[in-house]
Amino acid sequence: MRIVIAEDAALVRAGLQRLLADDGIETAATASNGDELLAAVREHRPDLALVDVRMPPTFTDEGLRAALAARVLMPGLPVLVLSQYVEESYADDLLAKGTGGVGYLLKERVADVAEFLDAVRRVARGGTAIDPEVIAQLLARRRNPLDRLTPREREVLELMAQGLSNVAIVGRLVVSAGAVEKHIGNIFSKLGLDGSTDEHRRVRAVLTYLNRHGDHVS
Repeated sequence: MRIVIAEDAALVRAGLQRLLADDGIETAATASNGDELLAAVREHRPDLALVDVRMPPTFTDEGLRAALAARVLMPGLPVLVLSQYVEESYADDLLAKGTGGVGYLLKERVADVAEFLDAVRRVARGGTAIDPEVIAQLLARRRNPLDRLTPREREVLELMAQGLSNVAIVGRLVVSAGAVEKHIGNIFSKLGLDGSTDEHRRVRAVLTYLNRHGDHVS
């Protein structure tokens, strides 16, 4: 078996090469960015591409995008993605489209050498190797975030979406100002809206409501 490794960290690249070589797997070429990966695939026509998700220049999802491009160059190319995090962008395209083996493992799985090597060989044969944690996180992100809210919190958010101020919400619901502030704080927390001003979070909360609720609010 001949593979191409796309990983920008030199020590990680060397470690992967050693693990694979000890199991009789040849590394045809290594790459530190997406362009180098595509060049290596074009030249070597490997049996599998082992690709890190985050590579230069932005260290976001270059690896996933390069993996998809590599499959255009070489249809059916088996791709095994390694990442420290679950990157949702482009992951669906990689996992759901095309033919050939595909895998997505968190880098911590490499610590279990036998499991990692089994995944490499399985994907190279056209199979799949999807980390259970990857599946769990992707499914969780697809759930409607509004489902986390209590009925009262949803009611407060709907009134926010109608443009009511906190004072107006107090009057509409006949509750205390402190209760409304607590509900709004819970909404921000449950929707993951941290690290910005209350006004900014309020706008983002309303946008989430409008995008997910599916109805026009008058």
